[in-house]
Amino acid sequence: MPSSTLHPSGLRRRAAAAATGITVTAVLAAVALAGGAGTAQAATTGLVRVNQIGYTDSGAKEAFLLSKAAVTGASWKLLDSSGATAASGTTGASLGSWNSAYPAVYLIDFTSVKTDGRYHLQVSGAATGTSATFTIGTAAGVFAGPAADATAFFQAQRDGAETVPGQLNRKPAHLNDAKATVYNWPTFTSGDGDTITAAPTRIGGTVDVSGGWFDAGDYLKFTETTSYAVAALEIAAREKGAAAPATLSAEAQHGLDWLDKMWDGDTRTLYIQVGLGSGTASGSVVGDHDVWRLPEKDDGDSADPFLKNRPVFRAGAPGAKISPNQAGRLAADFALAAQRYADTDAARATAYLNTAAQVYGLANTSPGTLVTTVPYAYYPETTWKDDLAFGGAELALAAQKLGDSRASAWLTQAATWAKGHQSESDADTLNMYDTSALADLDLARAIQAAGDPAGLAVTYDDLIGYVKGQIATGQTRAKADPFHAGAVYDDFDADSHTLGLAATVRLYRNVTGDTGDNRFGVQQLDWLLGANAWGTSFMVGEGASFPRCTAGQLGNLAGSLDGSAPLEVGAIVNGPNGSGQFSGGLGDYLDGMRTCPPSGDPYSAFTGHGSRYADDVRSWQSSEPALDMDASGLLALFLSS
Repeated sequence: MPSSTLHPSGLRRRAAAAATGITVTAVLAAVALAGGAGTAQAATTGLVRVNQIGYTDSGAKEAFLLSKAAVTGASWKLLDSSGATAASGTTGASLGSWNSAYPAVYLIDFTSVKTDGRYHLQVSGAATGTSATFTIGTAAGVFAGPAADATAFFQAQRDGAETVPGQLNRKPAHLNDAKATVYNWPTFTSGDGDTITAAPTRIGGTVDVSGGWFDAGDYLKFTETTSYAVAALEIAAREKGAAAPATLSAEAQHGLDWLDKMWDGDTRTLYIQVGLGSGTASGSVVGDHDVWRLPEKDDGDSADPFLKNRPVFRAGAPGAKISPNQAGRLAADFALAAQRYADTDAARATAYLNTAAQVYGLANTSPGTLVTTVPYAYYPETTWKDDLAFGGAELALAAQKLGDSRASAWLTQAATWAKGHQSESDADTLNMYDTSALADLDLARAIQAAGDPAGLAVTYDDLIGYVKGQIATGQTRAKADPFHAGAVYDDFDADSHTLGLAATVRLYRNVTGDTGDNRFGVQQLDWLLGANAWGTSFMVGEGASFPRCTAGQLGNLAGSLDGSAPLEVGAIVNGPNGSGQFSGGLGDYLDGMRTCPPSGDPYSAFTGHGSRYADDVRSWQSSEPALDMDASGLLALFLSS
């Protein structure tokens, strides 16, 4: 049994794989269906990349021709399900080169088509190629299904007794978490790894930390990631209002209930993690990453005590100040719940508001290294003023709804932190590490609701300008990119940032009424759902080509490996990331893993622009699903539907 699945410094994902019987032909055929790297497609001149889910009838509609040579005026037709031509045209100037094998990319714009139906694109003349079939329809008709599937991913990630069977036939797991023992943080063999020097020592006492969601491809549970996911689900439910499906609010509540267990208001103790990542190098202590298995096996594992009875780690001593990133997001979660219940259950709403206030009041506003996970290298967050602005904004909104006199004070605090975040060195666009877009837009709402009071550190216009600046950052990148991608995909977390930009555009429109950035927001969803160099959707079960070899235990062991049901439906993977992230290779297979793909890399021909995508169970770099990926995705998809 391997002792560890240690990965390179500072990276925030984990994974690996082993044996099954899927053929190379099946994998290559699946990729070719979407214009991927199959043998038949390799002989063609062009590949047509589309949003494989589809386009709204009233919105922008862009596709791309990826060509093996520069061409002039290739002809294209949009064909409906009967084969009739709905639109046609010729390609213009190249948008740029992708790589040496594909030196030209051309835009195909068919925005003028408004008729609902099923379509595909056909290119002829100087270049040839055929797209996957896609839908043109209403926003709900196109995106409600994927949004529901994103919710299903959270259901599949459920831990504890209240599992939802779903396609993966999930079973109750980690019931022993209901009486988990609290441990001191272990020591690690290096500052950027997760191999421990010895077993952690007990602090004493047990706590109920059952339930919640698994974080990513493994079975650890973190407040760091769950707090972002709960916020995304709560905001999606709020924005959809009466149109929100019951499953959305139910899933938000499931995550919130677990956070409520991780915060002990009586002792003022925050627990931040359930489970030990990796064990010792010798194998004398075994952690979660050392054994590939289904989660329900752990409660009966007599050989590995830290799998059967998982340790709990706390942020600090009872009553100690809380790392501000954690305090801000947790306060936002409870305050969002207070807003949700304000009209139907005032007592419950008030209780959530008071919990949010208690957590927020304990924030450490002069932190050193932030507290995230054990070890910190799993999620090396560095910004925190955005989270305090977020918590303060949601507290102010909740207090306004409940008529609580503390609203003004929280409005003032949130404004101060929103101003301060503008000078944080690692400020970013929306993702788990930077919640400022959520903070600023809801703070703008709170300022409006308060009658635009004078004397705040920021004004409504300032806040709207901050968010507009984030959108503009993405737009600048998209204008220079052959596939109009607004995120940085030659580093890390491309999909989370892509979906964060799409969600930000929609939230910005909801607050301001400004529709001027709609096309950019659509472009980001297009890119994630297939209109990219690789010709694949990065969301399991969506489109003709999607991840089949996710770097996670649930999908690998309980799902199929050929794209048919059962699937870890709705899982959004990390996506294309910097080629340098793969410099150490994909690693070895662990005992018990099912090999996927059977051989080779069907997407290798499309490595370009400093970026690589590998649909491989060992590829934690690009094919591991995670809560924060789906949180951003769920928010973007529900807002788009």
